Amino acid sequence: MKLRTFLASAVAAAAALTVAAPAIAQSNYKSEYRLSLVLGPPTPWGMAGQIWADLVKERTQGRINIKLYPGVSLIQGDQTREFSALRQGVIDMAVGSTINWSPQVKQLNLFSLPFLMPDYAAVDALTQGEVGKEIFKTLDKAGVVPLAWGENGYREITNSKRAIEKPEDLKGMKIRVVGSPIFADMFTALGANPTQMSWADAQPALSSGAVDGQENPLFLFTVLKMHTVGQKFVTTWGYMADPLVFVVNKDIWNSWTPADRDIVRQAAVDAGKQEIVLARKGLVEAGKPLLKDIAGMGVTVTQLTPAQREVFVKATRPVYDKWKPTIGTNLVDMAEKAIAARKQ
Repeated sequence: MKLRTFLASAVAAAAALTVAAPAIAQSNYKSEYRLSLVLGPPTPWGMAGQIWADLVKERTQGRINIKLYPGVSLIQGDQTREFSALRQGVIDMAVGSTINWSPQVKQLNLFSLPFLMPDYAAVDALTQGEVGKEIFKTLDKAGVVPLAWGENGYREITNSKRAIEKPEDLKGMKIRVVGSPIFADMFTALGANPTQMSWADAQPALSSGAVDGQENPLFLFTVLKMHTVGQKFVTTWGYMADPLVFVVNKDIWNSWTPADRDIVRQAAVDAGKQEIVLARKGLVEAGKPLLKDIAGMGVTVTQLTPAQREVFVKATRPVYDKWKPTIGTNLVDMAEKAIAARKQ
């Protein structure tokens, strides 16, 4: 009888420990996690964060709740500080731009090499292949946990002055660029006057005429109605694309149970796939309705021919060659081979 009582007590104690273990682990969870974004919904970038947050909340039964902070509001709108703030724990999670993080992680400049990726198949060949894995290893060593890829899209150029069909058309034009030195090099090589500023400062600068133009994915043109701030000319040249990365601060990541880490990772992968579809919508279908929408705003849309584009490729090649050793010759070579072997 004593043995039976002892065994029953042991089973009950083991069951109690099994139930208590997750509860003890989860007692360290925050009531809310801060997710940083440059752009909020309804942009594809913002939707990446929203979809991720919703999937995580649903799949963890509310154990992990994520609040979106668009406009990089956790760091006063300075998008170039986002990666450092993420490592330091000021930010818990982010869906971040490879451009904005490239000053801290030089290998991310790979995606900013002018005219490296001629099409979406080339982008996929990098992010979904061995190059993407190498970049994730680098980000992990730099102090964050990378989980999945998203996409901000190809960056096209707009301005208030004239149609851009050749490098000479950019001569002397004041172009707002992001805070990554490779962009200043590119636009200087094209004869423009690059002006570095955050996006928060760029909008009033465009409106006042302090700068003549800017470069960004086309979805932003329609969302922000950029024709109302003097942007009357759009040129599609696809000179670079900006992959996004879903990441988590390492201390936050380590505070979660292994099961919850798996959930958060898979949710990021799923959100990334959904967001990439949103980012490419209107740009890859026949007829390209987004370009038609922009033209319907009274904007002159110029689509470069392959021959016209090649002139820009040659004009920026010295910048490509200059940055290759900084990024890592082996990494760039790997990327070039992956693109050459891509399936279209």
